[in-house]
Amino acid sequence: MKMSQLFTKTLREAPADEVAKNAQLLSRAGYIYKEMAGVYTYLPLGKRVLDNVIQIIREEMDSVGGQELSLTALQSKDVWEASGRWNEEVIDVWFKTKLANGSELGLAPTHEEPLTRVMKAYISSYKDLPVYPYQFQIKFRNELRSKSGLMRGREFWMKDLYSFSKNVDDHNRFYEQITEAYHRVYDRLGLGDITYKTFASGGSFSKYSHEFQTVSEVGEDIIYVHEQKRLAINEEVYTDEVLADLGVTREELVEKKAVEVGNIFTLGTKFSDALDLTYTTEDGRREKVFMGSYGIGPSRLVGLIAELFADDKGLVWPDNIAPFRVHLVQIGDVAGQAQMLYDALVAKGVEVLWDDRDLRPGEKFADADLIGIPHRVVVSEKHIKNNQFEYKLRQGVEAELLTHDELFAKL
Repeated sequence: MKMSQLFTKTLREAPADEVAKNAQLLSRAGYIYKEMAGVYTYLPLGKRVLDNVIQIIREEMDSVGGQELSLTALQSKDVWEASGRWNEEVIDVWFKTKLANGSELGLAPTHEEPLTRVMKAYISSYKDLPVYPYQFQIKFRNELRSKSGLMRGREFWMKDLYSFSKNVDDHNRFYEQITEAYHRVYDRLGLGDITYKTFASGGSFSKYSHEFQTVSEVGEDIIYVHEQKRLAINEEVYTDEVLADLGVTREELVEKKAVEVGNIFTLGTKFSDALDLTYTTEDGRREKVFMGSYGIGPSRLVGLIAELFADDKGLVWPDNIAPFRVHLVQIGDVAGQAQMLYDALVAKGVEVLWDDRDLRPGEKFADADLIGIPHRVVVSEKHIKNNQFEYKLRQGVEAELLTHDELFAKL
């Protein structure tokens, strides 16, 4: 893509009403546009990053047998009344509206109830189980405060997967499989070393649920980390009893601030009871389907990575989620040579953002640092005479001069 054709522009200063670092950087670099507090438009660069994060999650969900679908955001009242969760005293973040005929509707904050009703049409026998449908969808939550950029939104992207199993043993086996899949997601995003499986309250579903918490100073949660066991305990269940269950002592744990980047819940038969989701066993009995729920917020991850992978010049994207792999900077009257290099890289499957604009070199380099693409290649009159290109990693200190073949070997 040519930057002269990119309709977005970089900003020298962050918008005055943005206080979160991730929103400041992403706005300045032209990744997002703020519609209102907690509601952001993903501009072309931002959409590419979001899609890359989603693709990593998709691959790992597919690896454990997930089947992708897309549920509706508009929700009828009756299915939520069946579970008792239409009431604002149970779910206090509902966005509700009405049809022209006066019927009440909601914008889904989550999807346990509607998916359970869908699955009633497809689950009737033990032969139909297990099944693991999931989706990527915008969720809506009427948060009282929304001041953390992409990390706490009123409209945000969520991956939610739901497991439908015959019994608790089958459920537990999948629970461990998806735990490992979540770890692979965070490893691939560059967050694995600072992300912990964290014991949290199970609410009405089970004694414990599990969160995945990434250590960060911008986090709103307090966790207590056991480095050797690679696990943590949320402050809400930090009692002598969460400690006894886990076989650890207070002296072994370190307090840290963290951001929740995923959660996994055992639901049991709460929703299959409410919506009468049953199956026929091998010996002819009717049993309730045993369920679980598993969430990851791709848009929150984009915000957190922007917080963590940045310096005083701008964003520093990891290779696998950057909007482009190479930032090609054209300096001087070298459009023909830049075009040939661009075409050759694209032909090799390398995604390139080509800065072909008529601007001073310093402006182009400042934009390259702000946008944060991992690899920068400069085509200039100075070096093209020697058949060389200037190459620099975004987080690198020194640039190096490479021939065409050396550059392609590097990339």
